[in-house]
Amino acid sequence: MVRYNHALGRIRVLSDVVANKIAAGEVVERPASVVKELLENSVDAGSTRIRIDAESGGRRLIRIIDDGHGMLRDDALLAFERHATSKLSDVKDLLSIATLGFRGEALPSIASVSRLTLETRSADETTGTMVEIAGGKLLKCEEAALGVGTTITVRDLFFNVPARKKFLRSDQTELAHIASLATHYSLAYPDKAFELRHDNRELLNVSAVSNLQERVFQVFGAQTLDELVPIGDKRREAPVDADEEPRIFHLRGFVSRPQVQKLNRNSIYLFVNGRLIRDRLLLHALSAGYAQIIPPNAYPFALLFLDCPAEEVDVNVHPSKVEVRFRRGSFVHDFVRDSVREVLTATRPVSNLPPATPRQPGARLPYSEFSQQVENAEYALPPDEPQQFNVPPPGEQLPEFRLRPPHLFPTAQKFEFEPAVNEENRFGQSFPTGGQQMPTPGASPKRGKAPDTHGPLPEGIFTEPADSLDALRDLRPIGQLHDSFIVALGADGLWIIDQHVAHERILFEKVLRQIAAGQVEKQQLLVPLLIELTPPQQVEYNRIAADMESVGFEMEPFGPRTIAVKAAPADVTTAEIERVIFEILETAEQEMRQTTLEEIRRNMAASIACRAAIKINTPLDATRIGYLLNELAKTEFPMSCPHGRPIALRYATKDILKGFHRI
Repeated sequence: MVRYNHALGRIRVLSDVVANKIAAGEVVERPASVVKELLENSVDAGSTRIRIDAESGGRRLIRIIDDGHGMLRDDALLAFERHATSKLSDVKDLLSIATLGFRGEALPSIASVSRLTLETRSADETTGTMVEIAGGKLLKCEEAALGVGTTITVRDLFFNVPARKKFLRSDQTELAHIASLATHYSLAYPDKAFELRHDNRELLNVSAVSNLQERVFQVFGAQTLDELVPIGDKRREAPVDADEEPRIFHLRGFVSRPQVQKLNRNSIYLFVNGRLIRDRLLLHALSAGYAQIIPPNAYPFALLFLDCPAEEVDVNVHPSKVEVRFRRGSFVHDFVRDSVREVLTATRPVSNLPPATPRQPGARLPYSEFSQQVENAEYALPPDEPQQFNVPPPGEQLPEFRLRPPHLFPTAQKFEFEPAVNEENRFGQSFPTGGQQMPTPGASPKRGKAPDTHGPLPEGIFTEPADSLDALRDLRPIGQLHDSFIVALGADGLWIIDQHVAHERILFEKVLRQIAAGQVEKQQLLVPLLIELTPPQQVEYNRIAADMESVGFEMEPFGPRTIAVKAAPADVTTAEIERVIFEILETAEQEMRQTTLEEIRRNMAASIACRAAIKINTPLDATRIGYLLNELAKTEFPMSCPHGRPIALRYATKDILKGFHRI
C-alpha cells in the first residue's frame, strides 16, 4: 500500500538548466532556428554586414559575424540570463514592438543545448569580451582584442540532448532551411550585405544596394525579375474611432505574372514591419488576389512587405515569432487582396512562350542545388470540357493549317518596319543602311567571324516587346491552328490565343457586370426542365438557391428531390443548362462554406461562362475572330480564364531571331 506524505508538496521550481532546455525546445527547433534568432539580433544591432558560416548543415558549427554596435562586458554576461533583453523595459512596450527580437530567451536557450562562444566589443570600450558557455554552464569570461561588432559561434548543437538531435534531417535539408532564411532576410534588408558559407563554400554573397529591385536581381537573377510585376507603395488608411489617430498601412514588393505557377508556397515571401512571418490571413489575401487568374491549386511568386503602426500588429503570439495577429484583420486582408488585383489589372502582363534557345542562367538561388526545380502546376480542366484536338495519330497527314488571305481582315493593322541603322548581328557585323553595300562573300569578317549576307533586319524588331495585353487591340489575325487557336501578328511578335478560354473570360466578366447591375440576361424555357437531385445536391440547392437566381436561373421545387428550371442565363444553351447546374451544386461543400458570397457568385459565373463559350475544334470566320480579339482587349483580366488557364501567348520577335541565330 502506497502512503503519501502530505507534508511534502508536489510542486517544485525547476532549475535554470532544465528551464532553459524546455525553452530551447520551443525556440530552437533546428539549426535554422539558431540562425534566425542570431540573425535578427544582428539586424537589431544596426549591422551593415552580416556573415553566416555553417558546417554539416549547422550541426557542427553555426557562426554569425556582424559589424553592429556590440555589447559592453556586463551586458555580455547578462545577455545569457533568462528574460534579459535590451529591447523592452515596460509591459506597455509589448503593444508596440519595433524590433525583431524581444523575448530575451534566445541566447540562454541556445547556450543550454550547445557549446557557445560570444565575442563582442562596443565602440565605448577599448577591448572586447569573450564568453564561453557549454550546456548552459559558464566556462570562461575574459577580455579579448576585438573589433567593434559581435561574433557568436555555436558548436555541436544538441550535444547534450541526443533525443532532439535524432529528429534533425539530413545536412542538405537543414542547410536548405538556413539558406532559405538567409535569402529571406537579404530581401527584407537590401541596404545590408549578407554572406552565407557552408563548409567553406560560398552560397550567397550580396552587397548592399539602394532598392528592392536590385536585391531581387542579385538573389534570383534577371529571368525571375522579368517575370515579376512591381507593387508600388500602396497606401490605405484604416477606419479608426473618433478619438484615435490615423492608421496608415503600406504595401510594396513584387508579384508574379499569371504564367508563373508554383507547386507550393515556397516562393511566397511575407514580411510585416521587416519581420519574416507565416500568416494564413495574408496567404489567403494573396490567393484571393489571384482568384480566377491562376488555377486554384497553383501558387504565385510573391515578395510582399506590409508596413503598419507597431500597435496594429501583435507579434507576441508564437515562441519563434513567425506568426502575428492583426488588430484589424479584415481590413488588412482586403487591402492586400485589392492591391494585388489592382496591379495585375493595371499591368495586364503578357505570357511569353518559352524562348527558342535556352536563356543564359541568371543568378541561382543559394539553395537551388539542394531542392528540386519547381515546375508549373498541372491542373484539371472543368468537367466534360472537350480536351482533344482534331489531330490525327502519328503517321497520318496533319490537318491543314488554315490561313485566311489578308483581305478578309480589312480593319487589321499592317505593320511597316524601317531598316535599322548600325545594329549588330550575331557575327559582330553591322547592318548597313540603304545606301551602304553589303559585304561580299569571302571578305575578311570583323573580329575573324563570318559575315552576314542575309540583308538588313527591320528596325521594329529591335524595339522592346510590350509587357501589357493592351497590345491585343492592334493584332492582325492570320488564321486558326487546328480550329482551336487563333494565330495573329503583332508589332512585337507572333501571338497565339486560345479561342475557348478567351471567350470564357469575355462571358465571365459580362456575367459579373450583369450581376452587379442586377440585370442578368435570361432565356425563358418553353417547357420547364426537370432535374432530379441527390440528397447532398438537394442540401446545396437549398443553401444557394437565392444566389443561383442572382446569376440568371429561375427554379422551384417540383417534388421531394426534383427542381423545375423555368429560365437560365441567356448565354447557356439548352443542352448545357443541366450540366451547369450540376457543376455548381457538386462543388465541394467545404469549399463553398469557406468562401464569401462574392466568391460563390464568381464561381457560378465561371461555370456559366465555361459552358457557354466557344469550344475548341470550332472553325471561326474573320468576323468572329475579330470580335473575340476586340472584346478580349476590353476585359479587365485578359491574362487568363476564370479557371486560371492562360489565354494569349506571345512569341517575341527577338526570340524568333535568336532561334534562327540572326542576333
